[in-house]
Amino acid sequence: MNDSHIFHRTAGVVPPRASHGEGVWITATDGRRYLDACGGAAVSCLGHGDPAVVRALSDQAAQLAYAHTSFFTTEAAEDLANLLVRNAPEGLGRVYFLCDGSEAIETAIKMAHQYHRETGGAARRHVIARQQSYHGNTLGALSAGGNAWRRTTYDGLLLPATSHIAPCWAYRHQTPGESDSDYAARAAGSLETEILRLGPENVSCFIAETVVGATLGCVPPSPGYFRQIRDICDRYGVLLILDEVMCGMGRTGTLHACEQEGISPDILVVAKGLGAGYVPLGAVICSDRIHDAFVDGSGSFTHGHTFVGHPVACAAALAVQREIASRDLLNNVRLRGAELHGALGARLAVHPHVGDIRGRGLFLALEFVADRQDKTPFAPERHVHRALRDAAFRKGLLIYAMAGTIDGRRGDHILLAPPYTVTTQEVQQVADRLADAVTEVFATP
Repeated sequence: MNDSHIFHRTAGVVPPRASHGEGVWITATDGRRYLDACGGAAVSCLGHGDPAVVRALSDQAAQLAYAHTSFFTTEAAEDLANLLVRNAPEGLGRVYFLCDGSEAIETAIKMAHQYHRETGGAARRHVIARQQSYHGNTLGALSAGGNAWRRTTYDGLLLPATSHIAPCWAYRHQTPGESDSDYAARAAGSLETEILRLGPENVSCFIAETVVGATLGCVPPSPGYFRQIRDICDRYGVLLILDEVMCGMGRTGTLHACEQEGISPDILVVAKGLGAGYVPLGAVICSDRIHDAFVDGSGSFTHGHTFVGHPVACAAALAVQREIASRDLLNNVRLRGAELHGALGARLAVHPHVGDIRGRGLFLALEFVADRQDKTPFAPERHVHRALRDAAFRKGLLIYAMAGTIDGRRGDHILLAPPYTVTTQEVQQVADRLADAVTEVFATP
């Protein structure tokens, strides 16, 4: 009987009820256990039921549940900000807390816009992003994002001062015989072309996912791509915003994915792994240069939300980050990530419908194709991603499945992002259950 009054993600469909979680496992009310191989949406990086985080939540709620930032700051928020800055890429010195990734992306875009107004560049209003990116579901974040499927419904509402260049996606866009360095230069060069088309004096920022997440499926940049992007932004006075909502906070094996690219952005956006799902929390980490422009200019950021710097959320996230550091879980991400990538390759690398296995750390994806040779995708009507998700679910495995990989309509991939606490045995279970699901789905043409 359907007694749910929730407006569920799939309208009219009530999912099973989750009862409790422990480690990498979620148990439903019917007693079935599911291995959470995607962390929900690359969120549950510390697993479920961590006692230190639960204790920090309880202690902070008992001490002080809420204080508006127009009146107070709190120890929890200050301590978390100090930790984030201490471990941030060079030059990033200020933190603004939000409730989730979409809010944080909105904040970053507005921060860039006001920065230019504070520094005499009021004409700099245009945002450049990349096709097939995802930056959130609020209107500003959705406008910046290049996810064609998500944008279509809201055509006419999205911000007009945005444009999109091609992603850096070697599997689909690097030409035969083109070297990695030549492709990286060509992909980065499209940003310079777009800046010049718009006029540098009109461009506010370029926003990109360091490792592209949900829409493309864990696509890492070609070597040298972001160093060239950084140079182009500096050359034309364009702020570089890196969206690490999904790929950041340790997911790729380093605390920040951009560490592996050897660059610092002007603004870094994190969320998901920051609070590990124990609390809704995102953060914008900006350069001292941006912060100082506000101090020396109007003196305030014309922005704000009710729950900015929420003390319970900050206390929980602080506990999450301390657990990750004290237990050296980033090393586990690297080790188990390599094991998972190897296990997937052993089981599926030669499968006729697995086109690509890619990613970094515990942030991996598989792209499925009708023909491996020419990379032809399946017809959208087959809903391959959905069939894979449902088959895996029946086998007690949770995976993040997406359609529209190539252009918002064609293409299928699944994403894996298990908690950083995952064991070697559990990694093998992920690979085995996924391989069984793939076999089941493609057993019938």
